[in-house]
Amino acid sequence: MYNTVCSMTDNSPQSSLASSKAGIPSNEELIDDLTKDLEESCSVDKKPSDSSTNNFNKFSEDPNFEEKDFAISDDEDESEDAKEDAEKETEDPEDFIDEEALKQTESTYSEEEKEEAKKEANRLKDEGNAKFKNMEFKESALAYTAGLRTCPLCFTKDRAILYANRAAAKIQLDLKSAAIKDCSKSIELEPTYIKPYIRRAKLYEQTDKLDEALADHKKIIELDPRQRESYQAIPRLQDEINVRNEKLKTEMLGKLKDLGNMILRPFGLSTNNFQVQQDPNTGGYSVNFKQ
Repeated sequence: MYNTVCSMTDNSPQSSLASSKAGIPSNEELIDDLTKDLEESCSVDKKPSDSSTNNFNKFSEDPNFEEKDFAISDDEDESEDAKEDAEKETEDPEDFIDEEALKQTESTYSEEEKEEAKKEANRLKDEGNAKFKNMEFKESALAYTAGLRTCPLCFTKDRAILYANRAAAKIQLDLKSAAIKDCSKSIELEPTYIKPYIRRAKLYEQTDKLDEALADHKKIIELDPRQRESYQAIPRLQDEINVRNEKLKTEMLGKLKDLGNMILRPFGLSTNNFQVQQDPNTGGYSVNFKQ
């Protein structure tokens, strides 16, 4: 355990990667939203209620509300609020790095003062490494944070290592979302720094972000072809992604069939009255009606 833990920190300057992907709705959410909207628009004898107008007015009074061309339902708003609350829960004020203030302070430094600040940041990094080895992960993360608040922005490699090391401490504290953010920041600062890629790939897989994990492993191989773990992970993740996509495809077709039956029911028809055939030559589809 001791050796495993110690291997997660880094004392040598390295480079880190491009920023992480912005949060994107999952395929399951997109399918649910699509079928829900179609069901509402195609429902027979369904009339709009006053509550939808009231809901729109209620949200439009919110200073953070941006008016859209469509109404926002209570469920959608609650979902967004839940996401925002979850995001806030992962943010720790003790982690915050005010880069704007750092930039202003750095602008007043002489070259000698910048070097002195860098030395102090490296001292704090060494302190964090020592805490990490002693399994004092919270204290370790705080030391790395202090280093990030001290190290001038111009020393990107040193800052990349501090972010990557803080990510390692957060992994031990089971703060996966915060650790991913630190890995991504490290990558943003030094796009060829491999350690944050490795850590982020594992975190993505643990949080069911298989596509992102696969992309990171491919980048790891690009940076260092000797990384066996990534070579093994790539085909495994691809298989898992294919299985997931097939499952989503089946679920989507089932929901579309239910929706089609709902639309056709008033006409005494169902989707069983239509047969879809694929042309083996062109790959296109034709729909045949049958009684």
